[in-house]
Amino acid sequence: MKSFGNHFKVLTLVLLAFQLGACAHKKTAPETAQAGSETPMVMDTAISSEPMNFSPQGSDSGKIDGLNSIHFDYDRAVIPASDRALLSQNAAWIKNHPGNVIQIEGHCDARGSVEYNLALGERRAKAVYNSLKGMGVDSSRMTIISFGEERPLVNGDSEAAYAKNRRANFVPLSSPVNQLSSN
Repeated sequence: MKSFGNHFKVLTLVLLAFQLGACAHKKTAPETAQAGSETPMVMDTAISSEPMNFSPQGSDSGKIDGLNSIHFDYDRAVIPASDRALLSQNAAWIKNHPGNVIQIEGHCDARGSVEYNLALGERRAKAVYNSLKGMGVDSSRMTIISFGEERPLVNGDSEAAYAKNRRANFVPLSSPVNQLSSN
């Protein structure tokens, strides 16, 4: 029985070491500066050496005329009728800026598990992607990502705060996807 106990301890230590090693090797997205902060932005020169003429923080920064965040109802990934005109304006902006790929970010409020909100954020980003594609935006000029509840626009536990955080956000990138793959 003593031998079993020693083997169990060794197995537990090996599993713990494996889990710690796996966590240490996870790649994470670089942190971006929040609006109004003094933190400098780091530009990935492998993507493009051309400076962007708008805020890399996306439409939540309020500095990109013509791009608007799309908001969603609680626990839904259907674009509300009230935001369809905004999405149409976004489609026009994207078509008029052919040098950019648009990253569509799906966001959620703080309710629900991390896993659930990541999946919901992805469904929201895909809903916007599919709608823009239906409006004639070339699919090679769009990417999607979900941040779930990890990047709230507004902190707080009120329905007003939750409503502002349930959104799809638009971030123009500096190089079209097909140019990235040719480098």
